[in-house]
Amino acid sequence: MQKTKLVEALTGNYAAAYAVKASDVDVIAVYPITPQTTIVEKLSEFVANGELNAELIHVESEHSALSAVVGASAAGARVFTATSSQGLELAHEILHIASAMRLPIVMAVPTRALSAPISIHNDYGDVMNARDTGWIIYIAASAQEVYDTIIQAYRVAETANLPAMVAYDGFLMSHTVEPVELNDEEEVRKFLPRPLRPYTLNPKRPVTMGPLASPDWYYEFKYQQATALREAYKVVKEVDALYGEKFGRSYGVVETYRMEDADYAIVTYGGAAYGNAKAAADMARERGIAAGVVRIRLYRPFPSMDVLRALEGVKAFAVLDRAIMFGSPAEGPLYKDIATAMFMHGVDKPAVNIIHGIGQRTMYVEDMYKIYTMLKERPSKEVVFMGVRV
Repeated sequence: MQKTKLVEALTGNYAAAYAVKASDVDVIAVYPITPQTTIVEKLSEFVANGELNAELIHVESEHSALSAVVGASAAGARVFTATSSQGLELAHEILHIASAMRLPIVMAVPTRALSAPISIHNDYGDVMNARDTGWIIYIAASAQEVYDTIIQAYRVAETANLPAMVAYDGFLMSHTVEPVELNDEEEVRKFLPRPLRPYTLNPKRPVTMGPLASPDWYYEFKYQQATALREAYKVVKEVDALYGEKFGRSYGVVETYRMEDADYAIVTYGGAAYGNAKAAADMARERGIAAGVVRIRLYRPFPSMDVLRALEGVKAFAVLDRAIMFGSPAEGPLYKDIATAMFMHGVDKPAVNIIHGIGQRTMYVEDMYKIYTMLKERPSKEVVFMGVRV
């Protein structure tokens, strides 16, 4: 356990910045975009004050920011960047390059709705567009978890040789102040020893990264990349357990609430949705419905068996998605992942896909309580858009 405990009142973004400082990064590439900007503002303050010995690179776009940390990581540096919404879209090309080059980059994404029309408010369309780029993807539900997960992400990324993204609710978490317990930085750095990376850019020992591949070899690279991401699941669980032993906080890959005897469940992700769903489950319990909640913390690689085990005893469940896969039979990305896992493992349960909170449209606890009543009274398989005015 760490020597002392220091608790600070921090926003989710500041929690991310403090985690990056504790992780002793070498290079940070910065470009502002709402609601991410205050992360790199705080980091620039740390660098200017001499609290963090890192190279801060000011670039002209998010595409350049991710490109800069790709180059720095390829040279062996521990790196960080952050973005949101259209910035993540602009950098999308480089997401594939970072993962294919097996670079242990860590990036924070306080999520935000995509244009058009322009919205500065929250949903998860940006991160869900990145779900198939080969990155490890976490979705945190509190400022404390943002802090802890970014530290864990460095050890996971540097063990699995894959980039990791830590996402959380833009504005609803990025700009909301919560108490955050900070670790002793010396202890964090012991938890994050610098790994030996045999393949880095070094003029004394030249190697080629990301070369032109023939059809005979391109497939082999992609197979190795897919295998590495699949195997990263074990690394995530191991690192989370080790972090819990050292610092007293761990989260697993899924979190459950009142699921021990639940007949009906809501499956969701992110801070606001999880908090409201727990309150709705309490309300449902008071009114005679055995309700529970499952929160997805690790989204990629997808924890199929953990989710199915959590839902094993329920009669029906709803998946709350804050993103839309336009034109898909299952228009929510999380719902589609769960439905696929169920099909592949021979599980058949009534499961409703709820699309909600798009562009931060308010969804109240009472609305979520109605989902439990719907599951009890009309268990079915359907897609429901909640809160839509037509």
